[in-house]
Amino acid sequence: MSEENAAKEWVLDAETEYRFELDAGTSIAITLMRGRAEIFGAELVEGKPYLFGSECKAAVFTWVGCQPPTEYVSDETPMSAYGNLHIALEQMRAKALANLHGSPVPESVHLAQSKPQAEISAESPRVLILGPENSGKTSICKILVNYAVRAGQGWAPILANVDPNEGGWACPGALSAAAVHGFIPTCSPANPLGSAATSAPTTLSSNAILPLVHWYGHAETKRNFLLMDRLIRNLGVNVQEKFDQDPEGSAAGVIVDTPSSFGSSSGTGVNDLRQKLIRACIDAFKINIILVVGHEKLNVEMQRAYGSMLTVLKIPKSGGVVELDHSYRERVHKYQMHAYMYGETIPSPIGIRGGTQGGETLTDFTLAPSANVISFSDLTIYRIGAETMAPSSALPVGAARVVSEIQPVLVDPLQPGSGLLNAVLAVLAPYHPDENERYDEELLDLNVVGFIVITNLDIPHKKMTVLSPTQGSLVGKTAIVGSYEWQD
Repeated sequence: MSEENAAKEWVLDAETEYRFELDAGTSIAITLMRGRAEIFGAELVEGKPYLFGSECKAAVFTWVGCQPPTEYVSDETPMSAYGNLHIALEQMRAKALANLHGSPVPESVHLAQSKPQAEISAESPRVLILGPENSGKTSICKILVNYAVRAGQGWAPILANVDPNEGGWACPGALSAAAVHGFIPTCSPANPLGSAATSAPTTLSSNAILPLVHWYGHAETKRNFLLMDRLIRNLGVNVQEKFDQDPEGSAAGVIVDTPSSFGSSSGTGVNDLRQKLIRACIDAFKINIILVVGHEKLNVEMQRAYGSMLTVLKIPKSGGVVELDHSYRERVHKYQMHAYMYGETIPSPIGIRGGTQGGETLTDFTLAPSANVISFSDLTIYRIGAETMAPSSALPVGAARVVSEIQPVLVDPLQPGSGLLNAVLAVLAPYHPDENERYDEELLDLNVVGFIVITNLDIPHKKMTVLSPTQGSLVGKTAIVGSYEWQD
């Protein structure tokens, strides 16, 4: 073993953290030797090697001190502020549940209260997290969700991700939400929120998560504002339906992760659209708390716009947040789509045995997708948005556009320039059987059941080769194509 790969052992003092950034093609293993430590709120098990790869960037934090092998230790961390925030959210959950049962708030909550009982809202926490690019919003979401799960009260808060550039539990381009019953692990940006049953069944405990997914299909929210607005509101309806079916579960609340475009403006027109999408989130998820991560101007803006209606708090940005460039994000998109189809197994460093990814054994992470040849007529494909329409200059003189920006337009694989080769498609759930009347935009309201890739088009024989993580039939199914492409 070279000196570079030799194990290192360091001791972390209380309330310090070890931060690491991996290069492409490298991996590390971290083992907690003694003490207690966590990664974005998920506790590490003593003596178990945790593997990290795919250019992962994370931090191991300890409240009481521990001894992991590390290289970069910092005592400047905002975890105390995040811990206090968790306590406040926990008080809201306890009061919401007590109010639902018509019972007094438990004594343990009274003892932990940081303000008088009368000032604590009886509503469950519905939190919207805003911040500019590279502010650590997703990490804060994971911390707050993991702390709620660790509270020992049986909470299963819903985590909603409306950042299509990240994809959450699905592929990039998706908006998703799920009730989280266990820790959200961190080991690779290929699975930013851990794995879920979105591609193929495995024996992972995290596959108990069944996210609700809608397909936007692009990285930038400004590409189709109307579609983003529609899907955010659809996801909010899905979450509210779940709360209506499980009133006790609704006490755990919802935490909403947002795109960086919500936290920064670049022009009057773009700023207006950004404000409308923030408003769509507030309305759809019935937000009662806005958290602004380390941005004074955005905090003032939200205070002025919503301070009279709900709670707006500015929270500190971690000094360990890494600046991510465009090329890194494109590589992460490739990692995510490849992991969706094939799973991801991080190679163990030399000398490491029994390595785990998020506490799960490595053999559970390998998938075997299938390549199937189907007829063009087996699968109905639509594209949503302006790119499906001819430019206004191409319309006849005096003619008005009759296709809206969110109207699905049928894609014909036989036509040149269909854009289907190597395209990522979202396969939709069946239309509701009880619907007596159909409408043009109905498929925008359908959930996604999986993703496929068209790897070959045989125009003369009207056949296409489809890569899918499962071997289920696609005959009679409907799919939507976006702007993401498969990369080997």
